Amino acid sequence: MTSYKEDLKEFSRIKDGEALFKSLKARLGSDLDPIYETYETPYTVYSVFKGQTKVGVVHGVNVPGKGGVIQVFLSTDPKTAVIGRFFFQRLESPAAAALRAKDFRAQFEGLTLADFYKHDYYSAVEPGTAADKVARLEPPALDAAGRPDYEASSRGIRKNLILLDFFVYGRRFEPYFERAQAAKAKAGKQE
Repeated sequence: MTSYKEDLKEFSRIKDGEALFKSLKARLGSDLDPIYETYETPYTVYSVFKGQTKVGVVHGVNVPGKGGVIQVFLSTDPKTAVIGRFFFQRLESPAAAALRAKDFRAQFEGLTLADFYKHDYYSAVEPGTAADKVARLEPPALDAAGRPDYEASSRGIRKNLILLDFFVYGRRFEPYFERAQAAKAKAGKQE
């Protein structure tokens, strides 16, 4: 890296921002936090350069954890949106050492938002399939006190990828989300 550029993103300043914000809950699969996930929350996206070539996109999100806010940062490929690295800017947790472990974090390298949406799809139509990359992720050995921060961290990674898809990657993973939603709706009707 030789330089970087900051770009402030806000739902209120992007095309269809209000509708995208309203769709965030469905894409996350959980309620939005009233402190860290509001319509007014600004997000800073960093474009990373080596010379004149853009070599990465870095973005961080806040999610509530047991010991306070957890700041989850991702570095993604500017062309493919693949996770290159994942790290914690802030993590106060009984599980901090296990969650920061290189082996645990390395499992996320190479994943995209499509993999998370495919996980939703496979959960509805083919649970346990080997094709489900997210289901194959191994959580670190945690006691009951550390488990909520693992879940919050995983949600933070997904949230980060969703926001990057909205702000940077032109919603390229939308077809995967739509397919997962259709599969979940169909599975719900068959029960």
